[in-house]
Amino acid sequence: MEAVIAVFAVLFLLFVAGGAYVTFKAVGAAKRGVDRTITQARRTVEEHTLRAKSMVQIGPAGEIAQLRLTLRTSMRATQDALYAGVAEDESLKESLGLFQRLSAHGQELDGELRRLESEPDRATLATRLPELHRRTERITESADALRWAARDRARRFADDDLDTLSTQIGVEADALRHWTRPDPAAETPPWPAAAAGPGDRQTWPEQPRSAAAEDPVQPAITPPGRPRVYPWQKKPRPESTT
Repeated sequence: MEAVIAVFAVLFLLFVAGGAYVTFKAVGAAKRGVDRTITQARRTVEEHTLRAKSMVQIGPAGEIAQLRLTLRTSMRATQDALYAGVAEDESLKESLGLFQRLSAHGQELDGELRRLESEPDRATLATRLPELHRRTERITESADALRWAARDRARRFADDDLDTLSTQIGVEADALRHWTRPDPAAETPPWPAAAAGPGDRQTWPEQPRSAAAEDPVQPAITPPGRPRVYPWQKKPRPESTT
């Protein structure tokens, strides 16, 4: 009886532990989903704010907002393309590592641009704009190069696979329609040559005749005939049966 109670107690503890683990995983997944939603919403709001500032504000403040918007758009597009491509092509891991190093420079520049948005000294801000433009262009050009290289690689693989598939389908289609292929053994006889004049007749080309049809078959060995008897030969004496 005590053994049965112990077994039920162990099973109960296992069910409780399993339920707690499933609950913990579900809560963690829900929390990550909420965090992603909040982050995406915050990013969307910030980008709309930057877009509005770049169109409404004039002078250095509007240019800084435009620089931030350009930087964030390029980096996010490259990040999405690389993370989507590395799941199918592991050779993009090195490109993803380079992008992560580039992202550190991009985040540093984005933080600097964010701080300069509230800079009251517009004269000093205007003097720094050319250098900020150059840094933004270098980072976005590198990100765009990685993104387009990954897309070109994926399109090249798709084109190669499509060419191979088209060739295989063509071969299979020919095999399925095998009765449409001409028989190489059957040859159509040529038409007769046209008559040169009114008195000429059309003639069909002579068909090659075999050697067996032209020459009669000669026997290989002369058939045996009646033997010739000479006068000096004696008649054969019949053998005695005794």
